[in-house]
Amino acid sequence: MKNGYITMRSTTFGALLLAGTVLTSVGAQAADGIAKGDTSGKTIAFSNSYAGNSFRQVMIRSFEETGAQAAKDHLIKSTAVVSANNSVTEQASQIQNLILQGYSAIVVLAGSDTALNGVVKDACDAGIVVVAFASGVTEPCAYRVDYDLDSYGKAELDYLAGRLGQGPENLLEIRGAAGDGFDKRLHAGVEKAMKDHPTFKIVNEVYGAWTSTVAQKEVSGVLPSLPKIDGVLTQGGDGYGAAMAFEGAGRPLPIIVMGNRQDELALWKKQHQSNGYETMSLGATPSVSQVAFWVAQQILAGKQVPKFVEVPLLRIDQGDLDAWLAKVPEGGVVNATYDQPLVADIIDANVDHKPLPGVPAPK
Repeated sequence: MKNGYITMRSTTFGALLLAGTVLTSVGAQAADGIAKGDTSGKTIAFSNSYAGNSFRQVMIRSFEETGAQAAKDHLIKSTAVVSANNSVTEQASQIQNLILQGYSAIVVLAGSDTALNGVVKDACDAGIVVVAFASGVTEPCAYRVDYDLDSYGKAELDYLAGRLGQGPENLLEIRGAAGDGFDKRLHAGVEKAMKDHPTFKIVNEVYGAWTSTVAQKEVSGVLPSLPKIDGVLTQGGDGYGAAMAFEGAGRPLPIIVMGNRQDELALWKKQHQSNGYETMSLGATPSVSQVAFWVAQQILAGKQVPKFVEVPLLRIDQGDLDAWLAKVPEGGVVNATYDQPLVADIIDANVDHKPLPGVPAPK
């Protein structure tokens, strides 16, 4: 009996070990590429906090176009978009309505990193997949699709240091919207990066709402009290307005980090042709909403997705300026297409801790 027990136990252990090996192998294979689970009956909604600038408008359109094509291809049933006009209370109410309507997944661009946690948890508890993107929702049940915003501030300051040197330089910081999660995290990245440039000084900061007209007004309001400005840190959509403020004040144009908008790139090119002005442009792409869409769809399809999916920033340097500018419609913003295979590759790169797939300049 003793030997029989040992034999049986060894055989059982061996079978379990073999099964575990097979399951591990299958799991590893399932993590690679596009998940093929049937999502044709699934619905995905987009809760957006703010739609008052060109970036957000292109972002919404990118989501809608991707969703419409996915429905046409029978990958989902339908999508919906709601925007809250920068009211966290309104956004929470809208998400509650989406929960009641029974959406399979809700993609969220949140107006606050904490104020929506309760309603996000309600959605998760209702069995809804929640994917928060480009905003710091801190509720653990949500998946997050976002940029490494520390790298945003670092890239801006490293570029300015490369152009200006490490001597004493005065900088102006244009932030987004007060209380917004994206703004707070990007600003925190700037503060962290400033430690590597101790001679730089941010002499003032204003909120430009990622909008040219607001940025121009706010910068114009503080310029009379400021010393010579050597560089301007931005968050996107504010570079052109900042330039107009300096021009209106009759002050020299500092190195303004642009944010991938057509008016910014056109101004940069005009200034370069006129006097050799150089800068760089950096930013998120509106089509990050497509990444969030496909992440939600892939989760619904059964793909193993980490709780945080990093997306690469899109950077434009002098050599690529003409190529990108030629592809941007007047009044628009540089955009890239994130299709299902590319997003699956981005997810896999995050899982495997490998370099993220980049977006090459247009040919």
